[in-house]
Amino acid sequence: MNTAEYTLAKKFLGSDIPINEDELQAFADLIERRSLRKKEHLLQQGEISRHFILVESGMLRQYYYKNGKEVTEHFAVEGKPIWCIESLFREAPTELMVEVLEDGIFGLVPYGSFKNLAQKYPGLFQILIRMLEGSLVQSQQKADSWKFESARDRYERFLREYPEASKRASINHIASYLLLSPETLSRVRAGKL
Repeated sequence: MNTAEYTLAKKFLGSDIPINEDELQAFADLIERRSLRKKEHLLQQGEISRHFILVESGMLRQYYYKNGKEVTEHFAVEGKPIWCIESLFREAPTELMVEVLEDGIFGLVPYGSFKNLAQKYPGLFQILIRMLEGSLVQSQQKADSWKFESARDRYERFLREYPEASKRASINHIASYLLLSPETLSRVRAGKL
């Protein structure tokens, strides 16, 4: 069956882990596609996250408030996921929000159902492990970047890790991700820092 959900599942799962047709279709059957507009939210502060989100088209950002200011935690563009891990795992209200930065189509995958499928299908289990490992490594790299890298180094890392978001996100969102003011980011971009 070649549906839009199937196509999104195939794009997300990729080809580096062997996935058979049954696994691919079972995963596709979990996806709930939603068409959303810029500034809409898929998750609000205080809600319990029950899904991870795949980007079919458009762009998302995950963010939180600190001292009354928005801090961007993560960006996701086509083919990439975004999830609020602590809320998913603990079934607890989240401090994170997920906002649509560009009109698009997004696939919501219920984490509990995906985890159950991963226990049944070895290929999906490998995908789950890859997602968890990737998220842990990304969190550690970001924390180390904040601790040890200069503003310029952090910006160059961002360009490598988020090439699409670097072209499409606002300077304010990028600056908040890098823990810089927009003015400082402008100086970094201009080569003055």
